[in-house]
Amino acid sequence: MAEHYSSFQRGSWRWVLQRVTAVFLIGVLAFHFVMLHFVNHAAEITFAGTEARMGEIGYFSLMWLFLVTATFHGVNGVYNALINQGLEGTQKKIVAVVLGLSGILLIVQGTYVAIEMSGLF
Repeated sequence: MAEHYSSFQRGSWRWVLQRVTAVFLIGVLAFHFVMLHFVNHAAEITFAGTEARMGEIGYFSLMWLFLVTATFHGVNGVYNALINQGLEGTQKKIVAVVLGLSGILLIVQGTYVAIEMSGLF
């Protein structure tokens, strides 16, 4: 039988955070799906409605946490998938920096859009 290999070391902070963010994302995706497909049907979604929802601090906070956790979960998952494919040395460091900067830029841009949409700040 082939030996299982994973770049995640069980119990490491990246391993734990990958699982915690997965659970959080499942819950937030369920909330998002219910809110935007059952409470408000897709045809009823408007820019003004989005601004109104984002203007509520609870909704804003949840969507911002969704942005941060989804970014971490995705970047961490891609990084570890590349390591599992044999990425090493300088290439590994370059990929880590590129993915890290991409994640930071995504969070900064998403935060800017969320703030502009909310009118809270």
